[in-house]
Amino acid sequence: MKISLRETAAVLSAAQKVVITAHTNPDGDAIGSSLGLMHFLKGLGKDVQVLIDDDIPAIFDMLPGYELLGKPEEGQNIAADVLVALDVSLDRIGMVKDVVDAEVLNIDHHITNDGAADKLYLDGTCAATAEIIYQLVKEMNGSFSRDCAMCLYTGLATDSGWFRYSNTTPETLRAGAELLAAGAEPNLISEGLERRPYESLKGLADALQHMELFHDGRVVGVFLDFATLETIGSAEGLVDMIRKVEGTELAVVLKEKEKDSCRVSMRSKGLDVTKIATQFGGGGHVRAAGCSIARPFAEAKAALLAAIAEAMEPQA
Repeated sequence: MKISLRETAAVLSAAQKVVITAHTNPDGDAIGSSLGLMHFLKGLGKDVQVLIDDDIPAIFDMLPGYELLGKPEEGQNIAADVLVALDVSLDRIGMVKDVVDAEVLNIDHHITNDGAADKLYLDGTCAATAEIIYQLVKEMNGSFSRDCAMCLYTGLATDSGWFRYSNTTPETLRAGAELLAAGAEPNLISEGLERRPYESLKGLADALQHMELFHDGRVVGVFLDFATLETIGSAEGLVDMIRKVEGTELAVVLKEKEKDSCRVSMRSKGLDVTKIATQFGGGGHVRAAGCSIARPFAEAKAALLAAIAEAMEPQA
């Protein structure tokens, strides 16, 4: 059931025990909005914990509350007043939905959200879910502690490409300015997120050797099977790297993270990539989307390229 921002605020105001979660393979918005909401609700005296069913990248360790991020365990049974799922549809929160016994409140800015939660607040005009949490704090007549501001600014900045992407609006910049005034330190955030181990940068360099062009240079892609990925190691940030290739309209990265299980990330300069991602049960934004394809590498690559080819055809 879709609800308003005011109704969302009322749900959180009434709850005392709150569990917050976000999507697997968490990014800056998933982590920033989760920790930001946690700090705000704790400031109201509520019992709050964050559970994310995945490993959390160490580059986020500069965020206040990073050490409090938990991971669900098999057999756990947590009773709560509400489970808040941020920046995600419920099919991507993993084991959390099985270990938490509570009504689900879903807060998201992805237009592809499946609406499966008990209650959903969705605003696709926001650059990040962190921007919605900012609005929620204002709706609840709250204030931003430095810890909350640091986390929400991280979500806002990363999902807007440091305020460079087309989803950046005047409201996004106003939110960023207020979070700065509340104590967010963008230099600490950017320096923290830009850190890369030697192995990670080398992995990016190795991965770039597999870059290919399709459709007369309009599409750039890197496709890494399980064996290749094992030798490369980490290749985080690859899709944002290759999207810079001159003349391309679409950048795509496919990684066979496990045998017969591939993860896809896409970035576009004009094409609506949600139309591709949703064919494989994924979602996201018009310019940035992703999905998982449970097929062997060669089959997954062929299916993805076929979907891209269809999307690249001129519309009648």
